[in-house]
Amino acid sequence: MRNFKIVIQYDGSRYKGFQLQRDTDLTVQAKIEAVLEKMTEEQVEIIGCDRTDVGVHAENYVASFKTECTLSTACMLDYLYEFLPEDIVVKSIEEVDERFHARYNVKAKTYEYTINCGAQRNVFNRKYVHHMSENFDLKSMNEVAAVFKGTHDFQSFTSLKPNGKSTMQTINEIEIIQKGDILQIRVTADDFLLHMPRMIIGAIVEAGKGTITAQQTQEVMDKKQRATGYPMAKPKALSLVEVKY
Repeated sequence: MRNFKIVIQYDGSRYKGFQLQRDTDLTVQAKIEAVLEKMTEEQVEIIGCDRTDVGVHAENYVASFKTECTLSTACMLDYLYEFLPEDIVVKSIEEVDERFHARYNVKAKTYEYTINCGAQRNVFNRKYVHHMSENFDLKSMNEVAAVFKGTHDFQSFTSLKPNGKSTMQTINEIEIIQKGDILQIRVTADDFLLHMPRMIIGAIVEAGKGTITAQQTQEVMDKKQRATGYPMAKPKALSLVEVKY
């Protein structure tokens, strides 16, 4: 049995996330598995590095799958490029050690959120950038970001229902970068809980608007209860940009 690692770029606008779902075939995983099964004439199961929310995109999503197929990686790449929908591209494919696991071997993931702060929306990037005509307070945003950095219990910033499982996670870095009218928030963590990237970024955005403070965010974190008054960031402006192993 051969084991393959693939790096995927996809526009998540019309998909119900990456992971396979019982009631729809509109997931990225379903589309790729369908093509792989035609190519290999086998039942193929993809293991993804993360669940991405409905409408979230990926620049470098990593997945793995096993097959007995004897095709070369070049032929596989060409086949996938030809038969996948135009909004999904397998950027690379390589044969890896049989122990490689796209989810369990991850060391860090980085999500990036993009905001257009200008007076008008840009018609060419409007599907992938959230337009907010705001003069953001970067100092306040960085102060709230500092609350999230490090190892904490993120029960307040996840939609995951309390079920006895640990909600401890480590945020390695949060970068807030503004270039002209474009503001980007990059969050790197060992792993993320359900909706955690969007909730953290949503809090940082609210801080930039002056509606919450670092102290309030710390108090919410300490309560270990689902945060209220902290809207989740819009999925269309969020992309998984890097996965490290």
